[in-house]
Amino acid sequence: MVSPNEDAMAYEAMPPEAPLAMPKQTLSSGTLKNPGKLPSAPPHMFWRRLYIIGGTLLITALGTFQMFRVLAADGLVTILELVLLCFFAVLFGWVSLSFVSSVAGFLLIYTRRQRRLGIRGDKPLPPLTVKTALLMPTYNEEPQRLMAGLQAIYESVAETGYLDRFDFFILSDTTRGPIRLEEVAEFHRLRERVGGGSNLYYRHRSDNSERKAGNIAEWVRRFGGHYPQMLVLDADSLMTGDTIVRLAGAMEAHPDVGLIQSLPLIVNGNTLFARMQQFAGRVYGPVIAHGVAWWHGTESNYWGHNAVMRTRAFAECAGLPPLKGIAPFKGHVLSHDFVEAALIRRGGWACHMTPALGGSFEEGPPSLTDLLVRDRRWCQGNLQHIGVLPTRGLHWVSRMHFLVGIGHYLTAPMWAMLMLIGLGIPLTGDTMSLGMKELSLISPASYWRSLDPARIVYVFGATMFALFAPKFMGYLAILSDKQTRKGCGGVWRMLVSMIIESVLAALMAPIVMFVQSRGVAEVLAGKDSGWDAQRRDDGSLPWSALVKRYGTVTLFGLALGTAAWFISPALFAWMSPVIVGMVLAIPTVAMTSSVTLGRWLRTYRLLSIPEETKPPAILTRAKQLRLPASAGPTPPSPPPPANDTELQVERRVA
Repeated sequence: MVSPNEDAMAYEAMPPEAPLAMPKQTLSSGTLKNPGKLPSAPPHMFWRRLYIIGGTLLITALGTFQMFRVLAADGLVTILELVLLCFFAVLFGWVSLSFVSSVAGFLLIYTRRQRRLGIRGDKPLPPLTVKTALLMPTYNEEPQRLMAGLQAIYESVAETGYLDRFDFFILSDTTRGPIRLEEVAEFHRLRERVGGGSNLYYRHRSDNSERKAGNIAEWVRRFGGHYPQMLVLDADSLMTGDTIVRLAGAMEAHPDVGLIQSLPLIVNGNTLFARMQQFAGRVYGPVIAHGVAWWHGTESNYWGHNAVMRTRAFAECAGLPPLKGIAPFKGHVLSHDFVEAALIRRGGWACHMTPALGGSFEEGPPSLTDLLVRDRRWCQGNLQHIGVLPTRGLHWVSRMHFLVGIGHYLTAPMWAMLMLIGLGIPLTGDTMSLGMKELSLISPASYWRSLDPARIVYVFGATMFALFAPKFMGYLAILSDKQTRKGCGGVWRMLVSMIIESVLAALMAPIVMFVQSRGVAEVLAGKDSGWDAQRRDDGSLPWSALVKRYGTVTLFGLALGTAAWFISPALFAWMSPVIVGMVLAIPTVAMTSSVTLGRWLRTYRLLSIPEETKPPAILTRAKQLRLPASAGPTPPSPPPPANDTELQVERRVA
């Protein structure tokens, strides 16, 4: 006899199967279909990309030349200086690409020229003629919170009058028994709350191979034939019905489009760190997103959630093969979304991003610790793309997506090497013959200024300008939008918030650089990142755990500071921003993980966003539905009998 718990563990409620072939793709062979301009492509793409690539190369060349003039000021460029010049060129190019892209984004926002694929939020909703499946994968998430978010989405879609055009799927990869039982119970409670929910389905995989990518692919192969379109969510995703309908309508209206990615805004931040993230994403993020969408065109990227896809295009093109090679590059693709978008474009389909649409939300990590845990997994996945880069038939913009993703993690150790080489050069050569008294008067700042004072100040100023310009462009763009400006606290509060965010980001930068550099080393050494559920609200850790996680960073900072002081107090002063950030790693992480500080800042409307001061209806509804979760988990209830007529098919699967 099967116990109620065993019965619930084996429960599945799904529609009749409609299989759709999803073959594994071959990376060693293939051609780019439709290499020319696609029907949905924006105009003047050649000139847009010429501006981005040409502008980046021009600025990088000018900066690198000026740096070379500095190094050659004494008439001789050493091997160490050439190495520094190479690092500088790559990193200055990285900053320049972000700068020129942000300029384009700023102009788009400022001139209100933001429409993509004819999608406009101020127009009537488009007609829908086909069904779209909303897929919400979950992995050991809190069931009540998950179902509450899905209910808010469900009700918002119902308000549009198009509920009959959507089916909702919870695709569980949960491995923990108690959570699995509660998922089943909450699923049936959700159906009861929405009045039956005959278009709400639930499936659990006993074998969660290939993680999220395998979860989605399994659904496509079993049920994808019935749904021309699918919209992929994350466990913390919220999307308004208006946005969902407009995305689905845009997909119907443009038969050459295979993927449309929305711009999810980070919301619901309670800790100081989470509020920093949502403020930065709301103020700086749109400038960057509009810029990249402007020049990516039909070769935009995919971020793994809050995006609608043509099911046939995904099935035909995005079956991911296991990667060959050595650990950790071999095996299933971890950062699957970049690869899926590249393969969809290789198959001849357009991939777009619509940053101006709105109505798309997600939640950020509550602490730097949680961000770094997630970042370690992304580090392994993005470095894995080194093995994907040679894939035959990819569009060159798709290859750039891979390079940017890889560079995001390689730049951390490169910044560290640039700093160390820049510190080491003044302490080599003629300085080796100096005594401690003379050496103590030397600092890297005085050394570099002595080579070419005016030029080194110019190079440093240009680097800082390019680095911080996207933040100021985001600030200026919001000043032109009265409603958003008020939602961010107004002119002065927003400026104070920028200062707070920048100071805290500067304090955390050495920590991130150290941890990311260590992560790159671990990945290259073959250490796997693992896979676990993310924390959503509370980012706090006991002091013992903080010491364990960040004690190495603190000790490294103390050792670095001590060595710098004994070599030269001037050297110590020069290195103090990095030293202070590392030494204060533990209290910095503890402080930024605080909910109390986050709430205090919210009281004074600092690090504020419009979605917090005047939240959209879907955020308010989701918060209301999630309130019972604070009382603790509800005891699981048994599943309904197998003859429930509201579902087309119900199975007991072993």
